[in-house]
Amino acid sequence: MMSTKNTLRLVAVAELTFFVGFALIAKRIADPFFWRYAGPVTLITTLLLLTGYMRWRGERWSSMGLIPLPGIKAKLKLIPQTLLVFCAFAAAVATVMLGAEALGLQFMSEMPEGVEERWGDITGNLGLYLLWLGIVWTSAAFGEEMFFRGFIITRLESVFGGVKFASVLAVIAAAAFFGYVHMYYQGMRGFVTTGAIGLAFGAMFLLMKRNLWPVIIVHGLVDTIGFTARFLDLDP
Repeated sequence: MMSTKNTLRLVAVAELTFFVGFALIAKRIADPFFWRYAGPVTLITTLLLLTGYMRWRGERWSSMGLIPLPGIKAKLKLIPQTLLVFCAFAAAVATVMLGAEALGLQFMSEMPEGVEERWGDITGNLGLYLLWLGIVWTSAAFGEEMFFRGFIITRLESVFGGVKFASVLAVIAAAAFFGYVHMYYQGMRGFVTTGAIGLAFGAMFLLMKRNLWPVIIVHGLVDTIGFTARFLDLDP
């Protein structure tokens, strides 16, 4: 008779296979029609399906990081937590940049073709800027953190259950996949950089006792700063 742990592992493998596969296939199908927004649209669609599935199983997103924040004290605790996550993010990016320079990795100093084109002519375009800010906070900040950290890490922990350093392996695997899905328009530079950010965010997710809120806030703020710089034409 199959043990409970093995059953949970098989269920987790099936869930990861289906929802990750759905997200990748849906994006591939959507790309020819609206490539610029295919990623955000298919990620949100995947999360809607995942939410419905979780409700059917009696689960909530609170078990994957969207924990309740009752009272002012819980909300104020987000300030130092968010600062800590930002420091981890900055350390990850600095380590990658300095390491690439020390190793002479030329591809890390070159902006891949297609990156700027993906955002459209955002400089001075208020409507497009606001559209991307909406996408930043829905698909990137909430969507990517819920999917890559909340869902994928927790399910990978079940897959690696019983293995030494299961949580570490889960964070590494989720970070590698996070880097991979950014590679199609950011190249190897994007894979390495976003992979490192995924490691930092994943580690902070676990350090914060699976609290996604600080990671969501940092993700949203960092992307907002980036798009604001493009809108104001402040990019170097």
